[in-house]
Amino acid sequence: MTTLGGNEALVRALLAVSRCMVALADRNLAAMDSDVTLAQYRTLVELATGGPQRSADLARELDVAPSTLTRMCDRLERKHLVRRFHRVDDRRSTWLALTPAGRDLVGVVMRERLRELSAIVHDAKVDASQESVDLLDRIVEASGELPDAQWWQRWETSADPLDSVTLP
Repeated sequence: MTTLGGNEALVRALLAVSRCMVALADRNLAAMDSDVTLAQYRTLVELATGGPQRSADLARELDVAPSTLTRMCDRLERKHLVRRFHRVDDRRSTWLALTPAGRDLVGVVMRERLRELSAIVHDAKVDASQESVDLLDRIVEASGELPDAQWWQRWETSADPLDSVTLP
């Protein structure tokens, strides 16, 4: 068994919380009848977080093979959630961006997750101290993710306008 260091109880609690978060995201996607898998949703969230990206960079960020990303984005493009394009200054690379529909889907799922998390915290009768909130923020940042307020700011501008690029 792997040693977890001096924070074993915290690490195990976070592991349980991560299972809850994955289940919550999966439930929200299923309830929306969006026909988007969890892996596809993760791709949409990464595009919302990082903005338009080269497909090779996005595959690396998601830790998937470029061919896997291509097939996933084929499906997302057919659903009008992402689009491929070439930048005027980079005609060789294929870039990916959220469409307004893709951005909206991410926003709807995130808002529903926020609503459900609020209900869970209420039902658990949790009254979080600033110290515990700061701890969670540090964990989020250490994982490479954005704090919530920053994430929503990026989400607001994540659908790349068509007139700023040259389509293939």
